[in-house]
Amino acid sequence: MHNGAYETAVVIGADALSRWVDWSDRNTCVLFGDGAGAVVLQRAAEGEAAGVLGFEMHSNGAGREDLNLPYDGDTRELASIATVTTGKYTPIAMNGKEVYKFATTCVPKVLNEALENAELTVDDVDWLLMHQANIRIMETVAKKLKIPMDKVLTNLAEYGNTSAGSIPLALNEAVREGKVKKGDVIACAGFGAGLSWGSAILRWG
Repeated sequence: MHNGAYETAVVIGADALSRWVDWSDRNTCVLFGDGAGAVVLQRAAEGEAAGVLGFEMHSNGAGREDLNLPYDGDTRELASIATVTTGKYTPIAMNGKEVYKFATTCVPKVLNEALENAELTVDDVDWLLMHQANIRIMETVAKKLKIPMDKVLTNLAEYGNTSAGSIPLALNEAVREGKVKKGDVIACAGFGAGLSWGSAILRWG
């Protein structure tokens, strides 16, 4: 979009995590929900400061044991020429304490990196919009960035952790309620399995 190849893009986040939880594991099954959301992005006109202003992304496979969906496919031989698997998975495995430490350490850093790439500071942020995983994580990240909680968009209490759907769902509600207005700067951050984490700074247009 920045180089003119495309004018418009639809970005979709969706997860149906109820299919992947162990319903006897109360440490995980009560946290996750199903949800989907989408955002339409358009290339900004010449001189218009809207859209994605800056971003940053990271991943570190060394943390995969702390949050993952392990593969558990059954192998089947097709004569002597090929091997296929059924493509099954075991339920979500999560070490909550380690994920909390990871998120509260890495998310503030990646938000600052994205803000630097956007040539902005925390003082320019109108709204902080994080992956809706855990209210304590959101409170800690906001405190580290010195952003008051009344500037943090959250709907976790209503829907649980809808993973890839959580940021667009919360953004949609904030726009419909009139919180987010044209020209507002929104600092977004997501994190999850892998472990992976990233941030995008948006100006609502």
